[in-house]
Amino acid sequence: MIDTHAHLDALQEPAAEVLARAREAGVTRVVSVGSGLDSCRTTLAIAAREQGVHAALGLHPHQAGEVGDSDVAELRELFADPRAVAVGETGLDYYRDYAPRDRQLEVFRAQAELAVELGKALVVHSRAADEDTAAVLAELPADHPVVLHCFSSVGLLGPALERGYFVSFAGNVTYPKAGELRTAAARVPAERLLAETDSPYLAPQQVRGRSNEPAHVVHTLAALAEARGEEPDALERTIDANADVAFRL
Repeated sequence: MIDTHAHLDALQEPAAEVLARAREAGVTRVVSVGSGLDSCRTTLAIAAREQGVHAALGLHPHQAGEVGDSDVAELRELFADPRAVAVGETGLDYYRDYAPRDRQLEVFRAQAELAVELGKALVVHSRAADEDTAAVLAELPADHPVVLHCFSSVGLLGPALERGYFVSFAGNVTYPKAGELRTAAARVPAERLLAETDSPYLAPQQVRGRSNEPAHVVHTLAALAEARGEEPDALERTIDANADVAFRL
């Protein structure tokens, strides 16, 4: 199985130990996400050391207020590494509002353009910004791969279904009060569904209160399978195949 979004560089334990537990749980591939240039470099180093690890590299919306043109240019250079399979996570966060919204939009658009230029998937973070997120994504070519990471904005489900975005669910889909998310998961076409941990954040209900890690994606898979009325093993194969398409693995 694959965990399509984990921050391996943000875990307290060494990546090698965490990944060993993941493999024991049947999770053999991870898309590790760098947020900011230093994090991206560390993520690439982890991918170089560890089998089955791919990298997504981006500048997070929380960091947008400190991002300059040179940062985007430097990010582009990191994609010379073949282990880099996606741009992001990038996007908009109007809930925390850690960076000015106009600057978030500028940095998001710059990375969306970079994803198109490089022919890489765009991994999107969106919180309390449905309208502006949808507007930026509508500017992309219709067939460009977009991954709505840690899907929690049900207002984006319509655009996602209409434009064929990949929709990735994290541990919060397992929470007792997340019925709306499980309903959304049941509506996503099978060929557009992904699962992730967003480690070390959003641990699933079964391990809530602990640091999240790639091994725990099995709980998200189980919740998705139940919501969709599918067998977990079959859904696991579907999600693996979807990740291959989304990230061109």
